[in-house]
Amino acid sequence: MTDVYAKIAEAEPEVQERLADVLELRAADPRQRAMWEAYLSEVDFPPAAQVLEIGCGTGSVSRILAKWPGVGQVLGVDPSPVFITKARKLAQGIPNLSFKEGDGRSLTLAGNTCDVVVVHQALSHVPQPEQLIAEAFRVLCPGGWLAVFDGDYATMTVARGELDPLETCIAAVRMNFVHDPWIVRRLPQLIGTSGFEVMPMRSHGYVEMPEASSYMMTLIDRGAEVLLQARHISSETAETLKAEARRRSAAKEWFGHIAFASLLARKPA
Repeated sequence: MTDVYAKIAEAEPEVQERLADVLELRAADPRQRAMWEAYLSEVDFPPAAQVLEIGCGTGSVSRILAKWPGVGQVLGVDPSPVFITKARKLAQGIPNLSFKEGDGRSLTLAGNTCDVVVVHQALSHVPQPEQLIAEAFRVLCPGGWLAVFDGDYATMTVARGELDPLETCIAAVRMNFVHDPWIVRRLPQLIGTSGFEVMPMRSHGYVEMPEASSYMMTLIDRGAEVLLQARHISSETAETLKAEARRRSAAKEWFGHIAFASLLARKPA
């Protein structure tokens, strides 16, 4: 497992820039947007709600939250200075939205100051996720809402059969960009032991066929590049893997799948 969240600020700026572009590609996917709206619509935002997004990345979800009915102010926090710079640029003209560089496991916010905390596709990248959940509990007002959404990345696949060569790219992404691919399977226990009143988990399916989205194609490209940099494959093999993914999509033979889950919880009043 890798510590992407903890080490992101130490990555080369160009690496952070590329990941920032991937985050925005993912945000542009209408199926991703539908999943966001499905779980956020279940949160009872109080009037003029003070909302915090931990691990906001480039601010795609924070921008949605800032325009959500009932929301007053939104603060997005992320450890990557590159992500925060891009988030601020993309949020120009949204007066009730701000961003701050910081680690969600050690927030500088005062306790009992937030009505809603959102952790969107971030917890699976965080070492010691219980520290982040404890911080969310601390900053929430009594009766406040926690909304967690993440991928069950152990299910992430593009395989059409046994020993599919493209699956090596997916495995490389999972090992190098996700800290805990099974985090959603432990969410109820993880959040419940932090003192929250946990609500039933909701499953969200994500299947691509017969063509690939730009986002899932980046998974193949990143995986091939990781394998190349580790000298597990040659540059010719890396290009062959990328070309095969594009051939399948163009021929309408593509299959891709990632399962997601959301969990809502409340801090006792």
